[in-house]
Amino acid sequence: MEIWIAVAVVVVVALFLVATYNRLVTLRQRVKEAWSDIDVQLKRRYDLIPNLVATVKGYAAHEAGVFDRVTQARANAISAGQTGGPEQRAAAENQLTAALRSVFAVAENYPQLQAVQEFKDLSENLTATEDKISFARRFYNGNVRDYSTALQTFPTNLMAGAFGFAAEQYFELAEAAEREAPKVSFS
Repeated sequence: MEIWIAVAVVVVVALFLVATYNRLVTLRQRVKEAWSDIDVQLKRRYDLIPNLVATVKGYAAHEAGVFDRVTQARANAISAGQTGGPEQRAAAENQLTAALRSVFAVAENYPQLQAVQEFKDLSENLTATEDKISFARRFYNGNVRDYSTALQTFPTNLMAGAFGFAAEQYFELAEAAEREAPKVSFS
C-alpha cells in the first residue's frame, strides 16, 4: 500500500512539473508571436513612409530638413528592429513617430497636397497602420504580463529558474505625447 502511495505522489509531482513546464513554453511562444506581430506592422509602416515622403516632398521641396529627419529616423528604427530589444526599439520608434508628425505638419501647410488622392490614401493607410501597431503593442505587453506573472508566482518561479525561462521586456513608449498616433488633418 505504501508503495502505491509513493508511486501516486511521484506521478502527481511529475504531471505537475510537465504541465508547468508546458505552460511556460506556451506563454513564451505567445510572447514571441506577439513580438512578430509588432514586426509585421512596423514593416508595413516602414514601407509606407518612403511613398508618403516622396508625395509630400514634391509639394514642399524647401522643407528638406523634415524629410531628412524622417528618412534618418526610419533607418534608425529599422536598425533597432534588427539589433535591439523592446527598449531600444521603442526609443527608435518614438523618434520615427515624432518625425512623421512633422511631415503631417508640413502637409497641413499645403492645401493642394491634401487634395491629392495618393496623399489621402497614404495618410489613411499610415493612420490604420499606426492603429494596428498600437494594438500589436498592447497584445505583446499583455502576453509579457501573463508570462511574467507565471514566472514570478510560486511554485512556478522555482521551475522557471531551473529551466532557464527569463523575463521579457515590455514594449513601452517613454513619453505620454509619443503614445499618440500621428494626427492627420485635412483642413
